[in-house]
Amino acid sequence: MRINLKIAAIITGLVALTSCSDLIDPALENIQSKELIRERPGMIQGLLLNAYLRIPTNGYNFSEMATDDAVSNDLNSGFLNMATGQWASNNNPVDRWSSANSAIQYLNEMLLEVGNTQYASNPNVNQMFLDRLTGETYGLRALFMYYLLQAHGGISGGELLGVPIFLEPQSVDSDFNIPRATFDACMEQLYADVNKALELLPTDYYNISNEGMIPSKYREFGAQVSEYNRVFGDDAKQLVSGRIVMAIRAQAALLAASPSFNLDNDQTKWEDAATYAGSLLNDIGGVSGLDPNGVTWYNNTGVIDALGAGNNPPEILWRGSIGGPTNNLETQNFPPTLYGEGLVNPTQNLVDAFPMANGYPISDPASGYTEDTPYANRDPRLAQFILLNGSTAGPSGITINTALDSDTNDGLNKVESSTRTGYYMRKLLRQDVNLDPVANTSQRHLQPRMRYTEFFLIYAEAANEAWGPMASGSFGFSAYDVIKAIRERAGIGMDNGDAYLESIKSDQAAMRELIRNERRLELSFEGFRFWDLRRWKLDLTETARGMRIENEDQFSVINVENRVYQDYMIYGPVPYGERLKFSALQQNTGW
Repeated sequence: MRINLKIAAIITGLVALTSCSDLIDPALENIQSKELIRERPGMIQGLLLNAYLRIPTNGYNFSEMATDDAVSNDLNSGFLNMATGQWASNNNPVDRWSSANSAIQYLNEMLLEVGNTQYASNPNVNQMFLDRLTGETYGLRALFMYYLLQAHGGISGGELLGVPIFLEPQSVDSDFNIPRATFDACMEQLYADVNKALELLPTDYYNISNEGMIPSKYREFGAQVSEYNRVFGDDAKQLVSGRIVMAIRAQAALLAASPSFNLDNDQTKWEDAATYAGSLLNDIGGVSGLDPNGVTWYNNTGVIDALGAGNNPPEILWRGSIGGPTNNLETQNFPPTLYGEGLVNPTQNLVDAFPMANGYPISDPASGYTEDTPYANRDPRLAQFILLNGSTAGPSGITINTALDSDTNDGLNKVESSTRTGYYMRKLLRQDVNLDPVANTSQRHLQPRMRYTEFFLIYAEAANEAWGPMASGSFGFSAYDVIKAIRERAGIGMDNGDAYLESIKSDQAAMRELIRNERRLELSFEGFRFWDLRRWKLDLTETARGMRIENEDQFSVINVENRVYQDYMIYGPVPYGERLKFSALQQNTGW
């Protein structure tokens, strides 16, 4: 009854503020004019919301299933088709052209209209809202430029190109048929947007307690604590902040420094990436700011369940809304005996990338690895991220048997929802979710857009290339320091001081391989591997392999799925439909 009264009160308020004809008669063709929109700040902010809704990391898509890290047990998966030879400019599961350009169109419209609306009667508050909204807009435009360059930047006619640069909203009278700008020009525009955003946004959003904490530019015109908190306080958490914009800059700089996009191996680009990531990390204390519980961020149930008011755990830099309890991820990925669909099957390739607990790769004679007991004494992250044969899982700790001769549907290729590789994904999933139809339960889940571990790894990669493994630039910590801290957190080398890391700490090439491998493990199943392989110019065609187990102790590696990519596919295509419409758009070579 209280809910009905509340709704009635809202309707009464609307009637008091609106004429009957406004409530009953729709606007012409049900489309609001700009003049009416300008009178409604919420509708102007809707332009910004449309961009937020298009951020690719709002959810998982598991593009790892198109790489050497995983396969799909859904034989109709777009990623499976893509990885096995059907990737084309008119069939692109990783296309970002339309979505990102649509977001940029909304953002350009926002920049045009943001100053034409009054957001508060108080002029101080109004100016702060104008600054925040404008800063968010520039920050998001930089983010979508990054995603466009990642997905569609490439070589055409011997030149490294980005995408067309649109800085104003387009109308039916606009000239859409413009060529792609150079990659460097796109990066310059991205950095320009970053700088504008940083001029307008606070580093973080939080409620301040005294006037001395108000930035001088607002204190000068008499802004009060309550006014500042109304705009930049706790209620704004998870909106684009200065810290998030700094992170976008570091991501983009790493892309630009990487082999596929840094054709001259310009060392200043590596230095830029290291500097941008290092500046971000210095603000949380450098290596000491690495969250000790960051390995299992997705399953730290007490922390997740207690989160509120837009707060983040120490591992999470930016996240989407937690929302209500769900079990979608578990439904997709739990093995059959836990009533799941077993969608993402980790490969033997990925399993082999996990070192031994002593830190040595399993290929190193000093590792102690044996093929008869392949999961013994391994990196603890292996069992935390992947369900192995004999692992326990689910709310009641059921043993998962993935062997060929398993007496359950969890076994290799038993039914459509069974594993194709001998492994199931464990990472990201909450083990206290119960999918049993009799006792079906859901839980809250974190959906990170950015984790601090990613930026520690960006710094390590860039610093190693710019200055070598042991040098720290001006930040007081080196690539070696970062990797040592990440591996210590994982529980590696606890008995021998990580002798392997110590043996390579002066070898830039060996450290490069280790950093790339740590990135592969730490960010597994979070949508990085496909993009990393391409920006590193590495082989995309490594066959996805699995493990066949019989009689409990007979292990044999099997080929599961061939990867069919061409060399030119380190760059993604410009969509076929866009090329049909606009002749000035240059296609990347090979497509």
